[in-house]
Amino acid sequence: MTGSPKSTDLNSGEQSFLSHLIELRSRLMRAVIFFLVVLFALMPISNTLYEWLSRPLMQQMAEVGAQMIATEVASPFLAPFKLTCFVAIMLSAPYIFYQLWAFVAPGLYRHEKQLALPLMISSTVLFYCGIAFAYFAVFPVIFGFFTAAAPTGVTVMTDISKYLDFVIVMFCAFGAAFEVPVATYLVVKMGITTREALVEMRPYIIVAAFVIAAILTPPDVVSQTLMAVPICLLYELGLLFCKYFISDKSDETTGALATTDTTPKS
Repeated sequence: MTGSPKSTDLNSGEQSFLSHLIELRSRLMRAVIFFLVVLFALMPISNTLYEWLSRPLMQQMAEVGAQMIATEVASPFLAPFKLTCFVAIMLSAPYIFYQLWAFVAPGLYRHEKQLALPLMISSTVLFYCGIAFAYFAVFPVIFGFFTAAAPTGVTVMTDISKYLDFVIVMFCAFGAAFEVPVATYLVVKMGITTREALVEMRPYIIVAAFVIAAILTPPDVVSQTLMAVPICLLYELGLLFCKYFISDKSDETTGALATTDTTPKS
């Protein structure tokens, strides 16, 4: 005897679900293995990485005859190791995103693929640009300000672990701030708002940019300005993208595709 159609469909659904879980596990394992390979490859130069990271502060401290210190027993090992893990994650991010894309892409419609892949690539590139901006443009300025602002008789001796925590927070903050063009494009492309409405909201966005910068950066005007100004400029860049890459015609085409294209295409 053969099973009923209902039980056959149920078994087919369970097998499909299990196959998706197996594929997800496989891609997660690939991402983890890639991260571990990068991590072990970077371990021999972990101290060199930390020296490179601390260079903006060390250059300012050298002018006043100060140096960095380690206040905990394990800090000389843990601080470079934590930095190496962070760098390994950043270097592995494109491959991890590729594995994520390869898992979800078969279930996306054609117009969704055309939107998702460029946004994923641009988001990654912009995050890297935010980190580079923080290191090369922001750190020399704010560390010079902090060092010069120290009262007379106070020697600036920063702990290596505290410095690493501060730098990672700043990297993530500036990396997230540089995602403003992508966020602006998405809210317009998805129909949440319009470009004209965002243009009218420009004064409020400027105020919000300085408020966000005040929350994410140290409590000084210099670092807040160095974050708020790029956010405002990137917001204008996002509006420019919306002007040239989103039109009424393309929105209508996207809506038509969403209603007529009912089968996922690989």
